[in-house]
Amino acid sequence: MFVNYRVVAIGASAGGMNALARILSSLPPGFTPSVVVVLHVLEEGMDGYRTHYLNKKCALPVKEAMDKEPLQPGTVYLAPAAYHLLLEETGSLSLSVDAPVNFSRPSIDVMFESAAAAHGEKLLGIILTGANNDGSQGIKKIKEFGGYTLAQDPEEAEAPAMPRAAIEGGDIDQILTLVQIGHFLNMIVDRTGKKTPTSPSTRNNIRADTNECQ
Repeated sequence: MFVNYRVVAIGASAGGMNALARILSSLPPGFTPSVVVVLHVLEEGMDGYRTHYLNKKCALPVKEAMDKEPLQPGTVYLAPAAYHLLLEETGSLSLSVDAPVNFSRPSIDVMFESAAAAHGEKLLGIILTGANNDGSQGIKKIKEFGGYTLAQDPEEAEAPAMPRAAIEGGDIDQILTLVQIGHFLNMIVDRTGKKTPTSPSTRNNIRADTNECQ
């Protein structure tokens, strides 16, 4: 199967800032997919700090998403605190103040589900460290619409509950460390414009051990 991904959707919670910084720092300047991120924020007012910090780590521009903003290639968009972030089929972003989902606003599930409907098989979904199960339902939608899914290895996650919930749902194509996720992202888009092969046959075996990592 040959896929040229249009959007990379990433969800993270507890421990997500460090994990996200490690992944984004691995992306080359020629990385063409848009990157859309929901990172749970405990306090409003942290958005400026997050974008400033990640811009220092990432070769791509990192910005807070704005309502009705057209999605641009090679740009990282962060969901602002207290707003759901959705991807529209028109190619734009939208913000919503609808009720929290899984006690979260922004919700990873909401972003994943809208991205799946808008981008189908051109979507790559990634679930990172977190202390709840937000994202596990959205991952199912990504698979239903033909997208590809990765989860951070719970054994290395600062908070393993969120990637483990997605893995146990049976909708994760590969379980990878942060370093391996960075390598995967560098491989999916050839900078010469050629499509790069990925295959479900490379799917990692899910571990039987479900004990939380200490």
